[in-house]
Amino acid sequence: MRTRTNAILWCFFLGAFGAHKFYLGQSGWGIVYLLFCWTGIPSLAAFIEFIMLLLMADTEFNRRFNGMTNQATASVRDSTAALGDLKRLYDDGIITAEEYEEKRKKLLKNI
Repeated sequence: MRTRTNAILWCFFLGAFGAHKFYLGQSGWGIVYLLFCWTGIPSLAAFIEFIMLLLMADTEFNRRFNGMTNQATASVRDSTAALGDLKRLYDDGIITAEEYEEKRKKLLKNI
C-alpha cells in the first residue's frame, strides 16, 4: 500500500526524474519525466505536485492511488438500501408501524 508521506518524499527529492510517478504506479508519466528532465519542466511540475500532495487528504490519496473507497460512503449506501427494504416491508404490511419506526431510528443512527 502506498503512503502519502512516501509519495511526498519521492516527489520532493527525486520528482524532477519522475520517481514519485513510478512510486504511485504511473510509469508512463515517470518515463515522460525522465525523458524531459533536462528541460526543467518536470522539476516545475513535480514542485506543483509536491504542494498538491501536501494539501491532499489521506482519504483522497487512498481513493486515487490505492484504489480504496471511503467506507463511510459504503455504509451510507448500505443503510439507505436497508431503509428502502424496511419501507417496502412496512408498505406490504409485513411489519407493524412500531417495528418500522424502531428499526428506522436504529438505521438512521448508524448513518
